[in-house]
Amino acid sequence: QVQLVESGGGLVQAGGSLRLSCAASVRTFGNYRMGWFRQAPGKGREIVAAFSRDGGTTYYTDSVKGRFTISRDNAKNTVYLQMNSLKPEDTAVYYCAASSAYGLGIREGNYNYWGQGTQVTVSS
Repeated sequence: QVQLVESGGGLVQAGGSLRLSCAASVRTFGNYRMGWFRQAPGKGREIVAAFSRDGGTTYYTDSVKGRFTISRDNAKNTVYLQMNSLKPEDTAVYYCAASSAYGLGIREGNYNYWGQGTQVTVSS
């Protein structure tokens, strides 16, 4: 059973930065594709950024390109989401997700393990 624990959320003013972390309890972290999703109030869950299983391919949704950076540290079993130039529309619960499938996943159905979520609130 894979467990994912997110941390790093909080309240920040527009233009500020936060770094989210997701620690995974797995034997071989490099055998998992990883993704960050978010869900704003009243909206569905959407992909924010993702890493392919081999780490060679990354994906960013258009609204965060140039502002967010996904990275992973296989030695620490951790994936990060550095969020800069935050906007009020980035306010959401952010979820970390994992799957042992090959390749890159950008849909909810591409992942079978989820964290509990961490709240990010950006004030204007």
